Amino acid sequence: MSARKLVAGLGALALLATGCGGSAPMGAGGAAAGRDEGPVKIGALHPVSGSNAVDGLQMRRGAQLAVDAINAAGGIKSLGGRKVELVTGDTQGKADIGQSEAQRLISAGAVSLVGTYQSAVSTNVAVVAERNRVPFVMDVTASDAIFSHGYKYSFRVQPGSKAIATAAAQYLKAVSEQAGKPVRKVAFLHEQSDFGSGAADAFTAAAKQLGIGVGPNISYDATTVSDLTAQVTQVKASGADVLAVAGYYRDSLLAAKAIASVKPDLSAVWGVSNGAYDQPKFVTDAAALGNLYFSTNYHYDATNPETVALREKYQQKYGDPMRTGAVLSYDAVQVIAHSVEQAASTDPEKVRDAIAGAQVSPLTVGRGQIQFAPNGDNRNAFPVLMQVRDGRVQQVYPPEKAESRPDYRVAWRP
Repeated sequence: MSARKLVAGLGALALLATGCGGSAPMGAGGAAAGRDEGPVKIGALHPVSGSNAVDGLQMRRGAQLAVDAINAAGGIKSLGGRKVELVTGDTQGKADIGQSEAQRLISAGAVSLVGTYQSAVSTNVAVVAERNRVPFVMDVTASDAIFSHGYKYSFRVQPGSKAIATAAAQYLKAVSEQAGKPVRKVAFLHEQSDFGSGAADAFTAAAKQLGIGVGPNISYDATTVSDLTAQVTQVKASGADVLAVAGYYRDSLLAAKAIASVKPDLSAVWGVSNGAYDQPKFVTDAAALGNLYFSTNYHYDATNPETVALREKYQQKYGDPMRTGAVLSYDAVQVIAHSVEQAASTDPEKVRDAIAGAQVSPLTVGRGQIQFAPNGDNRNAFPVLMQVRDGRVQQVYPPEKAESRPDYRVAWRP
């Protein structure tokens, strides 16, 4: 275990110990105000300031659109049509602030929390939720470590890091072989927190089982990095024919700019849980980079008419393409509202039990309805492979979810 993970684990234990001590947790019998009257409050925690503010604001807006739809349909009917209200907190992308904001929203009467985009923040929020016996439905959180602690109040809509990274390796093998140029060696560039490191570790394990070589493994600090030219130069010298990248939007775009400058001889850049290479904005920001970029990740279901309609509504209201994170936030709020409806209660513990048994149709790609396993993971979450094709991001693999066929650049030269 790394020192970082050990410290995080000790911090979690300390927080849980605080919750199990002399002060009562704020569950059904806690002191949180306003749960039994007025709007049903759902707490949304996202980074709406800081380096990930664009995604955070998208996700807050996605959650709000879900609340608007629920209220337009008559609110929570089992509670006499009570309206739903989104109460919000800005994590600033910082774990300690996410923790304090989670406690504030719970104290304000939130029956459940949704968030947070960053795994490090969700790790702390999950501890607060557990201590207070208030459910926490994660829209975007890749780290699998949260779901290894036996928490009862943590749930996740998206597929986890291991599922995405394993699929990324499998899809790479299949697509490269179909193109007649099987991948030989993958270099892996990733941000250094549990999110990026977990993606790299899981991809490496899956790739090795498939007979794909991986190396070098290069990490960086996403919060401070301003240039990745040196790292991409190392990739070029390694002779790898594919570069896998796990990072957030800003740093993954820096990697793309370094690739355009250094010009390593690559068949593809393969995003793994990547925060940039499946975004509409990336197509504009990296327009000159062509079809080199793939990304295995969660994704809004481009083949679902309801998803298409939601994204059109978002575009009309906010003047910006709706990203997948925002669709996941929409799905997560729908899960919570559905569960309040089923529980006919604002008691967070009863809502938690209803979430555990929920079956909700998603607007993101999946194998079926959102249903949670005993550890809180969505049983039917499903990664999909996307590619920048013809000026937009398209689903290309597996075939049953594809909008077009993958174009693996077997003779690409920058």
